[in-house]
Amino acid sequence: MCLVEMGMPPRPQPGQEPEKDANGMPKISWMPRAVIACANTVAEGMGIRTDSLLTQECRKGVMEFLLINHPLDCPICDQAGECRLQEFSVEHGKGESRFREDKVKKPKNVDIGPRVRLDDERCIMCSRCIRFTAEIADDPVLGFTERGSHTTLAVHPGRRLENNYSLNTVDICPVGALTSTDFRFQQRVWFLSETESICTKCGRGCNMEIGARGDTLYRQTPRENNDVNSTWMCDQGRLDFHFVNSEFRLTEPLIKTGGKHESASWKKAMQTIASAAPGAKGGEVVIIASARMTNEELYLVRQLARTLGTENVDVVPRTGGADAYLRADDLNPNSNGVRQILGVEPGSRLDSLRGLLASGKVRLLLALGEDLLKAGFTREEIEKAGFFASLHILAHASAELAQVVLPGSSYAEKSGSMINVTGRLQRLNKAVNSPGNAGDTWEILRDLNVACGGSNGLHSIEDVFHQLAAEVPCFAGLSFAKIGSLGTPVIEIGETVPILEREKERKSRGLIVG
Repeated sequence: MCLVEMGMPPRPQPGQEPEKDANGMPKISWMPRAVIACANTVAEGMGIRTDSLLTQECRKGVMEFLLINHPLDCPICDQAGECRLQEFSVEHGKGESRFREDKVKKPKNVDIGPRVRLDDERCIMCSRCIRFTAEIADDPVLGFTERGSHTTLAVHPGRRLENNYSLNTVDICPVGALTSTDFRFQQRVWFLSETESICTKCGRGCNMEIGARGDTLYRQTPRENNDVNSTWMCDQGRLDFHFVNSEFRLTEPLIKTGGKHESASWKKAMQTIASAAPGAKGGEVVIIASARMTNEELYLVRQLARTLGTENVDVVPRTGGADAYLRADDLNPNSNGVRQILGVEPGSRLDSLRGLLASGKVRLLLALGEDLLKAGFTREEIEKAGFFASLHILAHASAELAQVVLPGSSYAEKSGSMINVTGRLQRLNKAVNSPGNAGDTWEILRDLNVACGGSNGLHSIEDVFHQLAAEVPCFAGLSFAKIGSLGTPVIEIGETVPILEREKERKSRGLIVG
């Protein structure tokens, strides 16, 4: 489909001037047939025609051949609405087919891996998926079998497409041959609203688009950023959204009365927590925040700690996810934000805080975005706290022990910023609304700070970032808008992205052009 006319000026004989056209340019000697644009390199003086009669007729011919055995099942195809073949057929195809023979039948709905299904009838043998698995994912499990019209895409015997980057083959498939098992038949793409955001599954912060309809998330797909994730994304990150739609989401503030949680107003919930604060001295207050929080939320945690007069603040570390492609070893998306804003190394104070809880001296314990029982705290340690309040998005075990439970917002329900493992500041954008009466986490922290005697004056996330930029050096001179859609470096760490380093090396060898 990228056929063009190409030509070069004829080489003049010694002593002769090149022949010029009416515009004074060297006259082009055109090749008698169209050439494939992507297989030729531009040279000085070259002439290119992209929309001549010859190229138009050639493209129509190619399209006719592509559709000879392709099933006409666009109404039920998952790729409808973002299918390149569909777009080209509208632009270059005919309204009817001259093909009268029977179409070649091939396998349909083939399970080739845990997350990808194959419909071989739709395959146009472009080999993109084969090249990706071999050249990018280093897992060459796909290949072509048979010949001619009977060529089929297949998985090598005894193998499956199950690497952690398998769903990228769905993105690069131009037709509906490879589809995501998770997204298959869930939603038409033209009903989805796409929101630019970043992945929070690990510290890499891969750029992505969130596909949602109403307040329900349906998929996450990679967004190009050549400084972070190129055009790829791991399967774990792109499928890490189902908890946002979970039936276990907290939707109302809860206060424990008579040993049982009951729904309450936000005002009453805040007042209940604030009433436990005045009697507690700074050393008797413990705050366990989360490195999954945005920079703005971490800043408000810092303000809350100052209001309560405590330095007993830490976050829960998570490590162990690194691979040689995109996955970072740090499984928290904003550990660098914690270091810059809270001034602590994630997890460095947890043992001492657990000891403080075990001593029974803690009168106020705040768990902000973490399930403490999963973070290594014991039930006995938590129960020794005089008052325990939990802020989270899901119902969990340690929230059962809390006197007050506050429902917060997930990454897809808020705006904010994070610093990834390479020191790049990036933005989250709100894609859907929080369920029920759940609040925006930064607003909850602001109101809690005010209820405990702190100052207000913050009316938007931009206001919070403005104060943050004024107090934390690495954000100096920045605004929320200046972060941009691709982010900006704010701290120098020296960490590189393995898959980007490999792409640079391949470009230097001329294996990748562009």
